[in-house]
Amino acid sequence: MQIVSQRLILRPWEDSDRPAFAELSADGEVMAHLMPLATREASDAWIDRQIVHLSTHGFCFWAVESKEAGTFVGAVGLFKVSYTAHFTPAVEVGWRISRPFWGQGYAPEAAEAVLRFGFEDLRLQEIVANASAGNTRSQRVMTKLGMSHDAEDDFDHPLVPEDNPLRRQVLYRLTRDRWL
Repeated sequence: MQIVSQRLILRPWEDSDRPAFAELSADGEVMAHLMPLATREASDAWIDRQIVHLSTHGFCFWAVESKEAGTFVGAVGLFKVSYTAHFTPAVEVGWRISRPFWGQGYAPEAAEAVLRFGFEDLRLQEIVANASAGNTRSQRVMTKLGMSHDAEDDFDHPLVPEDNPLRRQVLYRLTRDRWL
């Protein structure tokens, strides 16, 4: 199964994606607002979780490639939130784009295609997104996607250590009705 946008293909993971994803995961700027995947084993395990999630739920953070060049761009998709918070159970949309592709509109383009899949094919009633409070780039993408933010929804991420600056998260939401 693939999701196709104007310039991108979102597809299941292949073993050939692992080195490029490991490189993305080792980039300090890409990971500045994300919990680190400091080793190749950690980035491979992340991919393995996506593969299992896809087979279990029919969606995941897919590998993203450029239609034109066939180049690995990053990962964008949907994932069932795995922790308990005031807004769970929930499905989140998220993205990780390799730095050479920043500023080209790939994150919102791929995320729009994923939202369409989530609302039209999966018939989800709401999709959320969260980012560390300092991650203004991702917050801009969430706004471009039409997601709304209410500061009352912001939360401390239960899987992030208490003393970690990434713990405080902003939450954005988009309902199916609003998306339609």
